[in-house]
Amino acid sequence: MSSNKKYWKSVEELNKNSSIVETLRNNEFVEAIPTDEFLGNQSTLAASSTTRRDFLKYVGFSTAAASLVACEGPVIKSIPYVVQPEQIIPGIADFYATSMFDGFDFANLLVKTREGRPIKIENNTLSGAKFSANARVHASILSLYDSLRLKEPKMDGKTASWESVNAKVKSSLADAKAQGKQVVLLTNTLASPSTEKLVGEFLTANPSAKHVIYDTVSSSAALDAFQTAYGERGLVDYDFSKAETIVGIGADFLGDWQGGNYDTGYAKGRIPKNGKMSKHFQFEANMTLSGAAADKRVPMTVAQQKLALVYIYNVVAGGNVAVILDKKFEAEVNKAAQQLKASRSKGLLVSGIEDKNAQLLVLAINSALNSDSFIGAGIRQIRKGSNEVMTQFLADLKGGAVHTLIMSGVNPAYSLPNAKEFVESLKKVNLSVAVSLKEDETASVSKIAIGTTHYLESWNDLVLTKGTYALTQPTINPLFKQTKQFQELLLDWTGNSVSYYDYLRLNSASYTSGSSWNKVVHDGVLAVGGATVGTAVSDFVSAASNLSQSVAQKGLELILYTKTGLGDGQQANNPWLQEFPDPITRVSWDNYITISKADAEAKELVNYNVADAGLNGSYVTLTVDGAKLENVPVIIQPGQAIGTIGLAFGYGKKAALKEEMQVGVNAYALYKSFNNVQSVTIEKTAGDHEFACVQLQKTLMGRGDIIKETTLEIFNTVDAKEWNIQPMVSLDHNPVKAVEVDLWTSFDRSVGHHFNLSVDLNACTGCGACVIACHAENNVPVVGKSEVRRSRDMHWLRIDRYYSSETTFEGDNNKKNNFDGLFGDKGSLGGFGEMELASENPQVAFQPVMCQHCNHAPCETVCPVAATSHSRQGQNHMAYNRCVGTRYCANNCPYKVRRFNWFLYSKNNEFDYHMNDDLGRMVLNPDVNVRSRGVMEKCSMCIQMTQKTILDAKREGRVIKDGEFQTACSAACTSGAMIFGDINDKESKVAQSLENDRMYHLLEHVGTKPNVQYHVKVRNT
Repeated sequence: MSSNKKYWKSVEELNKNSSIVETLRNNEFVEAIPTDEFLGNQSTLAASSTTRRDFLKYVGFSTAAASLVACEGPVIKSIPYVVQPEQIIPGIADFYATSMFDGFDFANLLVKTREGRPIKIENNTLSGAKFSANARVHASILSLYDSLRLKEPKMDGKTASWESVNAKVKSSLADAKAQGKQVVLLTNTLASPSTEKLVGEFLTANPSAKHVIYDTVSSSAALDAFQTAYGERGLVDYDFSKAETIVGIGADFLGDWQGGNYDTGYAKGRIPKNGKMSKHFQFEANMTLSGAAADKRVPMTVAQQKLALVYIYNVVAGGNVAVILDKKFEAEVNKAAQQLKASRSKGLLVSGIEDKNAQLLVLAINSALNSDSFIGAGIRQIRKGSNEVMTQFLADLKGGAVHTLIMSGVNPAYSLPNAKEFVESLKKVNLSVAVSLKEDETASVSKIAIGTTHYLESWNDLVLTKGTYALTQPTINPLFKQTKQFQELLLDWTGNSVSYYDYLRLNSASYTSGSSWNKVVHDGVLAVGGATVGTAVSDFVSAASNLSQSVAQKGLELILYTKTGLGDGQQANNPWLQEFPDPITRVSWDNYITISKADAEAKELVNYNVADAGLNGSYVTLTVDGAKLENVPVIIQPGQAIGTIGLAFGYGKKAALKEEMQVGVNAYALYKSFNNVQSVTIEKTAGDHEFACVQLQKTLMGRGDIIKETTLEIFNTVDAKEWNIQPMVSLDHNPVKAVEVDLWTSFDRSVGHHFNLSVDLNACTGCGACVIACHAENNVPVVGKSEVRRSRDMHWLRIDRYYSSETTFEGDNNKKNNFDGLFGDKGSLGGFGEMELASENPQVAFQPVMCQHCNHAPCETVCPVAATSHSRQGQNHMAYNRCVGTRYCANNCPYKVRRFNWFLYSKNNEFDYHMNDDLGRMVLNPDVNVRSRGVMEKCSMCIQMTQKTILDAKREGRVIKDGEFQTACSAACTSGAMIFGDINDKESKVAQSLENDRMYHLLEHVGTKPNVQYHVKVRNT
């Protein structure tokens, strides 16, 4: 009764004639180490062909050889305080509650500081703090220490004094006021009541001024629909935890749709409890995180999605609008609609279609259902922009009607589809001012560029949802004394001499009634109660009728989207995010078009792997309404809807970026009319692109049970031993469970702590927050695109993405054995072709894999210098100073979780990332060694965190509570997929999960007895 699906990580594995997969599977290190790796430098290494075998033959495995392999440890000189601040105790971390919003991402946070340096982002878990950090928010700590930040004001590209800058701005404002000329304040969505009040005062002081809100990635259609139905601009803060049937139409709600942060509620319903779990249908074009998590995913074009939405509206809301669905989609759409209708208040439909009519139907359907996830939900204030208003502003700018333009939090010279026209129009403005963290594309063409502060250096307040109030507080003094917060500038330009801190504190009184200022600063957030969503009222019949007239675009549909790593591109100079492998494609350091296999074959586009596991692909030129984007690389994406291609925003930036980060193409150039769906033509161009893709690196393919899964029906009706099969081995010629057989006498681990990490495959969405949190906590180095392509990525934690066909091996064999001739319905000619089309719409599973901390660890037995050993607490330790880099442990690890440090990634001119400049090194965690080259490193189960918890409890004379023990990944996981704790505490969640019928260990038949447990994935069919 157990699953017998074929799992595959890349399309290459479906090619029966490919030998590269088998070669890479048996070869952990795709390149031999030449002698010059140890004796020379990188340039001589490239020309060397000496093998490691020859190296050992020449010098022998001796102390001398070991000394050559393991380079000297770094010597770091510390300078003590002359006068130590009373509030800082060296070696003790301080935490500050804050909240962040950069116009795209938002979260309620705790910031960990050491000796006055912010070094880590944590999630605020207090009541009222509902928004958690995604991968980009975790990485924002590194953006604070960006050495290319704008450090001082500039005028006409030259450093200027504050006096001259202020005089110039005030003079221009006065001139515009005297002449009645237009002043425009162009900002991102502010979501700050104090800042919005300050903007209002600025507009009052300058009667000809207006405030234009520009969201780089527009949500205008949903905002317009909400305003039509409810009379205000906002977005619904859906509560997915209350939904039993979820239908998503073009909405990646586990990604960045409407700001994201829906995964916590979603995951609560996805873990089977009392025989139930939510049912999720997803209709989409690009393969997304939401589509990957769905029980039933249907790939379709956006035009088809619109018709499906009208069909569901007819079924659920009782409409009778004529709509004709493609026959191949009708059954699935009807099934989703009927189940949604049957669920009534436990149903929920969401859509990301950028069409006001579509968004009105979303409100109508949820109102008709009286959906618990919708009725009574909060109202998000994180998007306020209007396409219509922005279009009018651009027309005014082009016509020379704008006298003074002040910009903050936006980069239109990069993100506008007609960016060149914007730059030309900017020359007609009397004065252009850009307030920016960096001298980006807009700041570099503005007459005045003012460096602003990072949110970790700033005071502010936020109303992310109506009824909540959050404060942003500085965790460090501004790193650059000549930078100014935008609000301070507005105060100065309106003639207000008060500090923004005082202004903020005074204004906060109307939001903090019933609480004190100090308590809100301490907690970071306050829930004060407020508006919620009620039943929508509008002309939904007309909206449905208009939407039913949707027709397919000519040519291919281009769907523009934001990637989990870079989002809208604000943090393009962040190496953690650039090196972060995309959860779906597993590509880092790039954007690309995703295209279906069928369309790729029609256009003669290819992907292929080369001998060192590197992935290569074709180039194409994209043309949208005359605008061209040349030399865009191609990824053939399983699950991409035929007739569509996808392309991510956020790449192709040049200004204020280190050369290594200037990668990809600028998709905003094709973002016509702020619509993420465009009609596009593609043309193959010459050459092959080299990707840094980890889909074939460190693969567990072919090593036994990796992903275990079953259906909800089987889970509820069949004994666990049938769907969670325990591997058997022979003992004295009798079959026994592999987990009951030991080659060694086990230690008694019942005394003290014994740590386990539980990973629930049902809850994991592949979001990657854990990966970035691990980087920050453990000083994991960035190695760059070239090294990643060589299979040398250093991620201690990876999230393997597996595809699976919807047929079993047994079913495939039966079909193959019953072929009747070449032709016909049962012929082998068409039959074999069907069996190879698993990539058209595969099921997807994510599996976080880190060091399994095996109680019988094969790495420990082969280390010749005892660099790796086991602790009584269940952690597998690495003594870096003992390691001589033999790599025996990596060869002996069945999980492929050990990383060989090929180069010195810190203080090395070859790697121009954060570890190689003084400012960037401020993010390093002093509790964790920065590793030298020639050593092995891997997940430590954050031993520094577990030991601190033990010491804190010991000092305070108390018992440690369940939940206090955390690792970086478990603390960052917002979906509840990762639970860490002490299994000797039988009441702990992790100890109870060990007894769950769904629990299994990775590669149990090997007998390593890991301390990381996984839970069988259950699908609701």
